[in-house]
Amino acid sequence: MDRTKIYVETLGCSKNLVRTQDFYRRLDYSNYEVVYSPEEADMIVVNTCGFIEDAKKESIEQILEFGKLKEEGRIKKIIVTGCMAERYREEVLKELPECDAVIGLGANGDIVDTLNAVMKGERVARFPDKSCWSLEGERLQTTPGFFAYLRISDGCNNCCTYCAIPKIRGGLRSREMENILQEARKLAQGGVKELILVAQDTTLYGIDIYGRQMLPELLEKLCEIDGIKWIRLLYCYPEHITDRLLHVMASQEKIVKYMDIPIQHVSKKVLKAMNRPGDYQTLKDKIAQIRSLVPGIVLRTTVMTGFPGEGEEEFNELCEFLNEIRFERLGCFAFSPEEGTPAAEMPNQVEDRVKQRRRDIVMQEQSRIAFEYNNEQIGKTMNILVESYDRYAGCWFGRSEADAPDIDGKVFFTCPPGKVKPGDIIRVQITDTIDWDLVGECCE
Repeated sequence: MDRTKIYVETLGCSKNLVRTQDFYRRLDYSNYEVVYSPEEADMIVVNTCGFIEDAKKESIEQILEFGKLKEEGRIKKIIVTGCMAERYREEVLKELPECDAVIGLGANGDIVDTLNAVMKGERVARFPDKSCWSLEGERLQTTPGFFAYLRISDGCNNCCTYCAIPKIRGGLRSREMENILQEARKLAQGGVKELILVAQDTTLYGIDIYGRQMLPELLEKLCEIDGIKWIRLLYCYPEHITDRLLHVMASQEKIVKYMDIPIQHVSKKVLKAMNRPGDYQTLKDKIAQIRSLVPGIVLRTTVMTGFPGEGEEEFNELCEFLNEIRFERLGCFAFSPEEGTPAAEMPNQVEDRVKQRRRDIVMQEQSRIAFEYNNEQIGKTMNILVESYDRYAGCWFGRSEADAPDIDGKVFFTCPPGKVKPGDIIRVQITDTIDWDLVGECCE
């Protein structure tokens, strides 16, 4: 008998992708068949994002698009889960009748039971305590076999006034170190060469269960695993970056000299309103410390324009800082007033057109900085993790140690036939640039 085919549409961040991989493993052990395109599916699970307004719109639009497929008889059922489902459970149930089930984050382990109930004709709504949701268990890798995201914790204790994540996902919950290491060893045995550590705040890993920040110790143990070549850190809050962490990064060859540091702003006034510590000088000193202790490190950051109370003076301060510091990688988004957050109710809200204009200015300046940085790489030879062959361009492409998947650039390079394959780490000499990307030649 043919098994019912299930496709999971993943929206939002890499942490959501890890959750989808949890689903796929549970489905793989069941009477359902996992497929990787909606055209093949009988039922679709939408793993939503609810972080900012644009993400919510994308989630709703995707559900409505699948609703059309359901009307046409091309799929049978739609299940909605993820952050938007958790946060707006009543609204989703009421306003999106095409959904056959809406389940919260705490129902992570109930996906098979939910599908079974839906198949019987039930409309399911399940929202158990999300603090009981297990962070352990096997995952079915959906990323290319040579890299994997490694979740080290979930939830967040940083109560930033603009962010609903603590309300949606709860407080910080770290995984036991040995469980993380066991998963990493298994990934390495399966051919994974790059581990990308993810959490809401990786720097606070372990403080809830060990009483202190344990990221440096975790990194040292991960570096001992045979087969792992690169370890990459995302989502490091600047105020929690310690000398100990930086010394480990500098001394361990496997840890790529790359760090994602979401600073959001530099104005003391704005940061205080965000419930974030620091100011221009303290952040400048922190960046100087990082670059001093980890020579050659590539820094990515995220900033926000149009936070309530941000006037031209505060915005100019931000621009001055970014021009002085010259982050190698940067993302910028306009403030989105999220329901239930203190920032949404603050006075002195900034007009949407002003938020967007300021965002455009930041990204225009960053494109100039990125262009200059890329030009500085011409003539250098660097390690490249080979991803695939582009038959249209007639060349291979991959990522350098300075590039995280999906958010940073690529390196396109030529190579003699049969010389490389996906997952190889090779030496490439950079010869040119194309927009945000680099061009080079294999020199092995």
